Amino acid sequence: MQRNRLLSARVAPGIALVVATASIFHVTQRKEPAPSPAPEAAVAGWTIGPDPLKLPEGMPELGNQHGDVAIASNGDIYVSLMAGLRSGVQVYSADGTYLRNVKNAPTDFHGFVIHKGADGEFIYGPQLNAGKIVKLTLEGDVVMTIPGESIPKEYWQVNPKNQQAALRLTGCTVAQNGDIFVTDGYASDRVHRFNAKGEYLATFGGKAAPYNFKTLHKIAIDHRFDPPRLVGTDRANNRVVHLSLEGEVIGEIATDLLMPAAAVVQGDLLAVGEIKGRVTIFDKENRVVARLGENTNPQEVGTNKIEPTQWKPGVVNAPHGVAFSPAGDLYVSEYSVHGRVLKFSKATAVAAR
Repeated sequence: MQRNRLLSARVAPGIALVVATASIFHVTQRKEPAPSPAPEAAVAGWTIGPDPLKLPEGMPELGNQHGDVAIASNGDIYVSLMAGLRSGVQVYSADGTYLRNVKNAPTDFHGFVIHKGADGEFIYGPQLNAGKIVKLTLEGDVVMTIPGESIPKEYWQVNPKNQQAALRLTGCTVAQNGDIFVTDGYASDRVHRFNAKGEYLATFGGKAAPYNFKTLHKIAIDHRFDPPRLVGTDRANNRVVHLSLEGEVIGEIATDLLMPAAAVVQGDLLAVGEIKGRVTIFDKENRVVARLGENTNPQEVGTNKIEPTQWKPGVVNAPHGVAFSPAGDLYVSEYSVHGRVLKFSKATAVAAR
């Protein structure tokens, strides 16, 4: 393969960062295998049922939801809410019973993850409005805060109306070594990388070539590959992409999606929540193995205004977060002023005909 020319990027001392230029690795020039139906014998199925969360007495709805969902290793369900009687992060047991709220959890967790590493199991999340990243215990003790000022100002997005530079951090993921990746999806479309201590390492991505991102909404570690990769949901471009952990564009996983907003990997499967009313499951070869909750009514998708009386079991309206349980069940959190979480239970593999 022709040797890549290099694109300079800001890195901390001692950290090497290689990013390919548009002439070699423009994301539309190097595609991964196009999605195609997988053999039926390999297709895993999911069953649908009623929405899984049992709201506590006196709380008629979850609350205004523009956040995420994550599952702890014991199966507990964590949901972020920006407003309502129990805003912040609510915790439910695997059977859907409300347990508690996470103390100290902010109300502006647009995206967050639960990661279990050598030092234990923690919540990691960037604050959309506050522009900082926090690490919490599952009970809510703050163990680390990364201020937005850790990110060089040259990578902040300048508002043309007031000439103020700002961060609008929308999603994060954590590598096995503890490195934290955060996307500035509502501003610069860049990804910022920190080590496990919260020290700034590097920045890559953005609106220019070779990335050409338009709302890099959320990201996930794809550990199906060696070395692991990043999955990025490039929402306004209707595509999902693979990046190396150093920021190289590897290729497109899928295009022509319905505004992909969130991604999660478990086993050989990648689940992508599409805010225009669908969840798509891909295998390691980028083949579509399932489509869940598809809503074909254009008046009911991509909006947070749908009333609970219009909700249909197993039919999504605006997927904004996705998470697998340890058992392989898929949870979907919606963009909704009322708040909603759906569950697709893992079924047995479909037999070949």
